[in-house]
Amino acid sequence: MQTSSAPLKLRLRSYIVIPARLESTRLPRKLLLSETGKALIQHTYESASLASSPVGICVAADHETIAQEVRKFGGNVVLTDPNAQSGTDRVAEVARSLHDCDVVVNVQGDEPEISAEAIERVVELLQENPDVSMSTLATPIRSRQQLEDPACVKVVFSEAGRAMYFSRSPIPHPRTWDDSLLTGSRPFFFQHLGIYAYRRDFLLGLADLPQSDCEKIESLEQLRVLSAGHQIMVGVIDEPTVGVDTAEDYRAFVSRIRNC
Repeated sequence: MQTSSAPLKLRLRSYIVIPARLESTRLPRKLLLSETGKALIQHTYESASLASSPVGICVAADHETIAQEVRKFGGNVVLTDPNAQSGTDRVAEVARSLHDCDVVVNVQGDEPEISAEAIERVVELLQENPDVSMSTLATPIRSRQQLEDPACVKVVFSEAGRAMYFSRSPIPHPRTWDDSLLTGSRPFFFQHLGIYAYRRDFLLGLADLPQSDCEKIESLEQLRVLSAGHQIMVGVIDEPTVGVDTAEDYRAFVSRIRNC
């Protein structure tokens, strides 16, 4: 009997880190809001924990108040430098101690409805593309208001799924507008979803990359990666995760939870 001589492809070992900052600009101390009976950070932690492939999960907190809340519901937490410049830096700080981990998944603390499928997908993208150091997700945009909202970050990517550019502006920009661009069966516009998977070694060096002019103008950190010549794989999912940025977002989340 013949046996295959193809080498076995080892599964990547992944770990979830949830960066959590106590003070937020638009909705103060939002990760501690608990009208549902659970703090927002607990909802995010429990949703992310449903992913089966990661070997572990923790919160990277910038303040003891967040850490106490995570310990209260039995979660894992690491206190990180309160002066860290970004959530990515906070995630990288935790990743330095994850010596047996191949991939680190960055799940935002204000994503209480993050799906296990989304987390599994960003890890799969790196498993399937060994030459790429970073992956993320996008979902179709079907509303012109959303398309034109600068708070909704857009992404365009190649046929192979590799990111070409991220922007707060509508991209691609139609020379002539037609409503069918939004309503047709084929989507043309995609919202970038704030979940990332990084190969650990790449993440540890990410802070050393210089800021690009595009990053400074758009205030989008992922543009630093593209400007430095690295590639980002983009996976498309049908249902966006719903982040909580404003009081209105939180009220809508509470309403969905109560109606379940």
